Amino acid sequence: MKSIIITSAIIALSTSSASAQKVKETEVPKAIISSFQTHFKGVKVDAWDKEKNGEFEVEFKMNKVEMSANFSNDGTLMETEEEIAISTLPKSVEEYVIKNYLGSKIEEAAKITDASGKITYEAEIEKGKEEIELIFDANGQFVKKMVEAKDDKKKD
Repeated sequence: MKSIIITSAIIALSTSSASAQKVKETEVPKAIISSFQTHFKGVKVDAWDKEKNGEFEVEFKMNKVEMSANFSNDGTLMETEEEIAISTLPKSVEEYVIKNYLGSKIEEAAKITDASGKITYEAEIEKGKEEIELIFDANGQFVKKMVEAKDDKKKD
């Protein structure tokens, strides 16, 4: 039951990213800024986003790797997302894309770690005028698809 709740939370956080609005650091609650500085000491912020659900996402680079972190309003770190090499995805992710998205290839990949340490993977592909984010569990089993139109950033 706990894993279902955590997976649901990950999916909810992931789906909210399309509705994010760029904000200035002065608009971010001090508790979130403080928590970010504690978790990622000395790291420079590239951008802040306010999510539709009221949480905040921060984008940054750490050791030359693009990353993001989501925080609740009270400053609790909810998840981190780290860009990874496509070749490091579980093999079943590539097999899923080949089988279900003929002619498409994975453009970007990320490893998502929630607050409890649970790992999921994201594989981004393009198909026509859509950007598709595919979410997989730690074993590479498909969890969810999110579709974003390149023009208006809508989700299905």
